[in-house]
Amino acid sequence: MGIIYTELVLENIGRPDLEGINATALVDTGAIDMVIPEHVAIQLQLTDLKQREVILADGERKMVRYVGPIKIQMMGRDCVTAAAVMGDQVLLGAIPMEAMDLIVHPRTQRIAPNPESPNVPMFLAK
Repeated sequence: MGIIYTELVLENIGRPDLEGINATALVDTGAIDMVIPEHVAIQLQLTDLKQREVILADGERKMVRYVGPIKIQMMGRDCVTAAAVMGDQVLLGAIPMEAMDLIVHPRTQRIAPNPESPNVPMFLAK
C-alpha cells in the first residue's frame, strides 16, 4: 500500500472561540494516536497533558508533549482525542480512525466511511 493523505479539520473543543485549522494529514494505520506539529498545538492553544513516551519507526524512544482536547472532523464524522506534539506534519493514527469508523480502502488507497455504516459512525460495545 502506498502513502495516503487525507484532508481534515482540527479544533480545540475547549476553545470554541478559536477557528479550526484545515490540514492535510498523513494516514498511518501503524500509528496508534494523533500527531501534530508544534505550530498546530500553538495555533489551537491546546492544553498540555502529561508527557508521553513515543517509539519511532527506527526504534528510538523519546518523550513528547501530549496535548488536548482536539476535535478531528472529516467526511461528516468527528471525534475528540489528544495528540502527541512532534514532527512537521499532521499524522492520523488508528485510534481516531476507529473512533470515526473510517477505513483505508485498499484499491483506491483513500480513507472512506466503513461500508457497514456509511451514514452514521458505529462502534462495537459488548
